Amino acid sequence: MNFQQRVDALVQFAHKLSTLTSDEALLQQACHQNRWFTAEEVQRALMAWQSQITEEKLLNWLKPYSIPDKQIAVRTAIIMAGNIPLVGLHDLLCVLVSGAQAMVKLSSDDGVLLKKAIELLQDCGFNDQIIISEERIPKDFDKVIATGSNNTNRYFEYYFKDKPSLLRKNRNSVAVLSGNETPDDYAKLGLDVFSYFGLGCRNVSKLYVPQGFNFIPFFEGIESYNTIIHHHKYANNYTYHKAIFLMNLTKHYDNGFLLVKEDNRTASPLGCLFYEEYKNLEWIEKEISNKANEIQCVVSSITNEMWLPLGAAQQPELWDYADGVDTLAFLLA
Repeated sequence: MNFQQRVDALVQFAHKLSTLTSDEALLQQACHQNRWFTAEEVQRALMAWQSQITEEKLLNWLKPYSIPDKQIAVRTAIIMAGNIPLVGLHDLLCVLVSGAQAMVKLSSDDGVLLKKAIELLQDCGFNDQIIISEERIPKDFDKVIATGSNNTNRYFEYYFKDKPSLLRKNRNSVAVLSGNETPDDYAKLGLDVFSYFGLGCRNVSKLYVPQGFNFIPFFEGIESYNTIIHHHKYANNYTYHKAIFLMNLTKHYDNGFLLVKEDNRTASPLGCLFYEEYKNLEWIEKEISNKANEIQCVVSSITNEMWLPLGAAQQPELWDYADGVDTLAFLLA
């Protein structure tokens, strides 16, 4: 396929993807494979992708690049994560639209959904551009994109030292609050915290709050998410860390489904949210800059061209690259 045909095929793929939201058998299989997946969260991911893959957005995304009109003889291995539904899809789309061939190693936590997505992509014309690798590590590739934990990443760095590679580690996202947020602002922040049970790198795991911040309006604003405690895996994490805090006499806030603790670390355990007080925005900007390698994105009610509005953390555009590294530029280099 030439460039325009690839764009048209992706638009067709988005239409097909929308039909999966009502495929109850597929939803059940995906949720059975990964107990963190629920029908609601899988549908959230499917609808998010459907809204992003439009011809207008694709062309806006791809306009700055010199993408070959014809397919190129480059094999790119993609080792996917599986922490949230379809998390590896963006890397796959980047490879396909660049005209290269993708050698995909599916995650055991998200094989059902991505395998179905790949079938749809192949039906739309990408059949000769996608290979699903049954090997633990794909062989005979030219470039590699791999996503894993910080520990796994050290293994990747060694294994792929002789190949052009784009390797991703653990990251988390943060929110900067002014103290003047409305109940609606806090409800939107709840989406950033609780979507996908907080398992994504774009989920907010820490709050930066002004000195003397009143947490009562925050807890009132996120109360509508209280049903999350009925998910057994989330409840187990919440209960475990609550017991640890109580046994260690650790000062914390508790609203019955979320533990909030003062801590200077960025990544908080599931069921918990860390916070840190600040004196001024200059300190915040410096702090975020110093922790750039730990932070995926920043959401805030405060206007800042580098920060997203509250509620937008899990709604990335096609041009919002993981870890801030331009995937397409890497593929086309």
